[in-house]
This record gives sequence, C-alpha cells and structure tokens, in this order.
Amino acid sequence: MKKSVLAAILLALAIAVPIPAMAGINVNVGISLPPLIAFSSPPEVLVIPETTGVYVVPDVEDELFFWNGWWWRPWDGRWYRSRAYNRGWVYYNSVPSFYYDVDPGWRTYYRDRNWYGHRWKYKRIPHGQLQQNWKSWNKARYWERHGNWGVQSYRPAPRQQRVEIRQERQRQYLQRPEVQRHRQQSVEQQRAPQPRKEEPRRMERQRQPQEMQQQYQRPEVQYQQRQPRIQQQPQPQAQQPQRQEQQRHYQPRNQRQEGRSEPQRHEGRPDGGNGEHRR
Repeated sequence: MKKSVLAAILLALAIAVPIPAMAGINVNVGISLPPLIAFSSPPEVLVIPETTGVYVVPDVEDELFFWNGWWWRPWDGRWYRSRAYNRGWVYYNSVPSFYYDVDPGWRTYYRDRNWYGHRWKYKRIPHGQLQQNWKSWNKARYWERHGNWGVQSYRPAPRQQRVEIRQERQRQYLQRPEVQRHRQQSVEQQRAPQPRKEEPRRMERQRQPQEMQQQYQRPEVQYQQRQPRIQQQPQPQAQQPQRQEQQRHYQPRNQRQEGRSEPQRHEGRPDGGNGEHRR
C-alpha cells in the first residue's frame, strides 16, 4: 500500500514539474544543474588540434566536450560532467585540466577550415566510433601522430611556449564575469559559520562511560563477574563425608578398648568379694 502511494506521488511530480525545472535539481545546496541539450540523434565530434584526446561537438551553441571517457560542459561559471551527452549532469568542483589546452577560437577556425594559417581538414567522428576507439586513440596518440589532427604542414609550438599559452588562457578564463561570480559565491559559502564538529565528539565521549556503566549493571554481566570468585573458593563440603566415615570406622575399636580397660567385679562371689577363704 505504501509503495503504491509513493509511486503515485512521484508520477504526479513528474507530470506537474517541467523538464527544465527538474534538470536544475542537484544534491548540492545552492548549485543548480545546466539545462538539457536536445539531440535528435547522437552527436558527431571532431578532435581539437594541439590537444591529447579532446573532442568537441561543433553543432551546438554551448561548449560540449568529450575527454577521458566523460562528457564535459561549462555553464554559469561552473563545470559539469556526465557519462552521457544528454543527461545525468553532475557538478564538478574544478576546471578540467584539458580545458586550458583548447584554443578559445576553435569555432572560428572550424568555420573557416583554417588553423593558424594552415588548412584544417578535420574529420567528423560518429558517436559510436568515438565510444569504441577513444581509449586506443589516446594510448597511441593517434591524431597527433597521424596527420597532425588534420592540419596540413603544421608544426606544434615548443613545450615551453605551450606552457606559457596555458597560463595565459587560465588567466583569461578566470577574468570571465560568470567565473568571478561563482568564485565569489564559493568564498562566501566558506566564510559562512559551519556547525561545530567538536560537539558530537564531546557528546560521544560522555555517552561512552554511561553505556559502560549500564552494561556492568546488567544481571548477566554481574553474574559473569561473580562467577570466577565462586570457582576460586574452597569446597569443604566434599571432605565432610570422608571424616564421618573415619569416625564410624574408628568408633567400634574405641568401644572395644574401653570395654577391655578394667575387668568387672561381682559382689556375689563365694569369697565375699575380698579374696580371703574362711574355714
């Protein structure tokens, strides 16, 4: 009965609450989820040059990436990830490390088919092919070693230059208004008073002696405490029967000795009892 009532309530909520509102629900208090992106079919992706296994969906307005087995998307200064491209988004409390390798102007280069003055012959990768091969591609660095991500006659920047470019992109990202607003909210939440953690520990320490005292007051515990004392006491009752048997054994002998100690005298003897004979 309870299960049927609960199912009816959940069904009513699903009908009454619209899908965008349900998408904004999150277990983290004060953090909303991004709106869902509608897809008529699984999206195709393309690999971004000068990255290690970073794929992007070019046919949607929002940035939607695939990297290391997860789908990633920034929204309202935060980052979210999911195992699926169209549902299950979860707040990610950091900027993924791959993002600073992504050139912010990739959409312009994609539209012009040109990557820093070099023709970009990118390849659109179907969703099924991506799911089957992304691990082996990452392990072999396939797109970097086979055609330079499709960019003709292109040489990647030296390592030190790439490090400087990452630092500059990070600085530009942190200057975005939505990112600064989110960082300010995070700082305010950290400054807010948090419930004291020492209070539960103190109550736990006070409760332990009381529980131990109640445990020792139980009848079975008291019996177990007294039982070793009873076992250690001597048992004199077991020797009493032996002493009684010894008394019974020696009693007839004592009586016989007492009967033999003095001969009985009889007054009615012929000699008058004095040992003299008269004639």
